[in-house]
Amino acid sequence: MNETKRLCDIEVGENAVVERLTIHGSMRRRMLDIGLCDGTVVECVGRSPMGDPSAYLIRGAVIAIRDCDSRGVIVRGI
Repeated sequence: MNETKRLCDIEVGENAVVERLTIHGSMRRRMLDIGLCDGTVVECVGRSPMGDPSAYLIRGAVIAIRDCDSRGVIVRGI
């Protein structure tokens, strides 16, 4: 399961490793600030009732990220 996909595409309970960020500007800075850099392990721990945002476990903290923002985070399944 080493396929590359976007962060918003991983399922609840699935783990992935960040490959790269394709977003720019202030949103890229925010993603880096919360720890989403190359090699970071991320787990999807839940989705809101309407499906957006999703909650991710990143470096010991649970962070909610909207799908439109998480599309720019490319991950590889583990």
